[in-house]
Amino acid sequence: MPGTVTVGLDGSPESRAAAEWAAREAALRGLPLKIVHVWEPAPEPVAPAPLLGGETQQQWTEEVSREAAEGLRLRHPGVEVITDRFTANPAHALTEAADAAELMVLGSRGLGGLAGFMVGSVSLAVLAHAERPVVLVRAGEQAADEHKPDPVGVPSAATPFRPVVLGLDIATPDERLLGFAFDAAARRGASLRVVHGWSEPPTSFYRFYGDAELYDELARGQAKALTEVLRSWRQKFTDVEVIEASRCGGAAQVLVDASREACLVVVGRRVRTSPLGAHIGHVAHAVLHHVVAPVAVVPHD
Repeated sequence: MPGTVTVGLDGSPESRAAAEWAAREAALRGLPLKIVHVWEPAPEPVAPAPLLGGETQQQWTEEVSREAAEGLRLRHPGVEVITDRFTANPAHALTEAADAAELMVLGSRGLGGLAGFMVGSVSLAVLAHAERPVVLVRAGEQAADEHKPDPVGVPSAATPFRPVVLGLDIATPDERLLGFAFDAAARRGASLRVVHGWSEPPTSFYRFYGDAELYDELARGQAKALTEVLRSWRQKFTDVEVIEASRCGGAAQVLVDASREACLVVVGRRVRTSPLGAHIGHVAHAVLHHVVAPVAVVPHD
């Protein structure tokens, strides 16, 4: 049974930022934090080199895991921290670890400026194939980044959380995706901003008479449909403030624009059985590359 928040740790700054985020998430969920360190053996021609020997690598792996666990226990005293180490292909081992967890957290290098993540091949493989939600945390992420500034504009981890932002396709609303987003907002005492992008009518390209009326009618219909999708979830999570945002435009761009002040962005990933392709989708790709907040990718049917 899934029962941990698991984080992949390799000693890099981005993985350490992910571990800190994962510890805070474990505290919110009342779950243990599992640190997973995966060592991929060097190719045979390189393996005999003294600095890459198995014993040296094992000692370094144990030291990194031990020091990280000790630090996390000190900084997050209410969280149980456990460690696990593997010698295996990192993508395969981390995907298996994700499937055995309630939530998997991975670090990724920030691109700087307004860009979000530089997604490595291992993180991309885990995101694409894990059966459980995976959160990507950029390097440099700090607790205060998830919270609103204090009254004088100074970053603080003691202020209320920024909104959780959910990108939703109302044509195929998934229970797992909605449940994850509402639960995340409830645990944080944060508002939930649900974003839906829709395409403008084709006639707008030709400026036919009646476009304005058609546009307004379509906008009202899309907003009403979003409200209907969320109705039962509002009743289930009565303490969560829900902000509905139905906007004309590409789903990816609408979601990126709405996520600039988010503490967490939640997107879905449709599970595909084909062995070809990245299996993530263009909306999730756009969010990963243009949003600086942590991004949760939730697989669904």
